[in-house]
Order: sequence, then C-alpha cells, then structure tokens
Amino acid sequence: MTGLAAGDHDVTLVLDFLNTLDIENRSDVLDDELTWHAWLADRGLAAGSGRAHARSARDSLRALVGDPGSGQIAVPRVSLQVEFQTGQPRLHAQDAVGAVLAAASRVAVLGEWERIKICPADDCRWAFFDRSRNRSRTWCSMQVCGNREKARVWRERTKATAPR
Repeated sequence: MTGLAAGDHDVTLVLDFLNTLDIENRSDVLDDELTWHAWLADRGLAAGSGRAHARSARDSLRALVGDPGSGQIAVPRVSLQVEFQTGQPRLHAQDAVGAVLAAASRVAVLGEWERIKICPADDCRWAFFDRSRNRSRTWCSMQVCGNREKARVWRERTKATAPR
C-alpha cells in the first residue's frame, strides 16, 4: 500500500486503543486501573483525564468505524498543540486520549480512515485495518470469523432447502 508507511504507527495506536475492548474474551482494559496503566506504559503514554474519558473516546471511535455495539458518537474534546520538530509541524497531545485522537486525525488526513473497520461477527467485533486493494475486506480473519459466518449461512440455506 503506498503512502501509508508513515502512518503505520498511527494505525497501530488507533487499533490498539479500539481493541482495549475484547468482546470474544469478555475483557475491557478500561475496567481496571492497573491494566489501563499497563496499557499506557507499554505505549509510553500518559493517563491524563482518566478511564471514563478514555472509554468515552474509545466508544465514540468504535461507533465512528461502524461498531454496532457502541452507543452515540460523542468524541470528547482534547487539547492538541502543533509543534515544529525537525522542520515539520507535528500534533502533540498531553495524554493518551489526545495521542489516539491525533493519530486518528493523521490517518484520516492520509485518506485511510475508512480502512479501519470492525469485524461484524457478534462474538468478535475486533477492530482491524483493511489492507485490501479495493477496501472490501469484511472480517478481521477470513479463517476464523469469515469461515464461521459462511458455514452458518450454508447451514441455514441447506436447512431451508432440505426435504421435510
């Protein structure tokens, strides 16, 4: 994919943040102060205004990329500053939520925001980046979620056409 190499870190940060909610394992990094701080430390980010603020931002971003389980879109306000480093303007955030929203903004500016998707499987809903040429990927994994859905559809179709 051309032009995205500079945005790979941003895509990774946004996906990591979206996937702090793990439907399949029934876990949420934001439910526990220790796991949240470990997540932050792994990425070198500051906690900032707390888990409720982070949850609101995460849920809003998940809704923006099409998660049917997310509520209303109400992205919280954050302060971002433009700094000049090595002769280039850079967005600078004070905390993790700001860093994620700045990364999401850079992904959008690159024209790649619509490549961030949510797996439609009800028991998955994992966020992923669609690297397909025509941006048509549906499942986080064709081998797992896609295969399960195809098998389910096939079973329903054969059940409906089976003689009674």
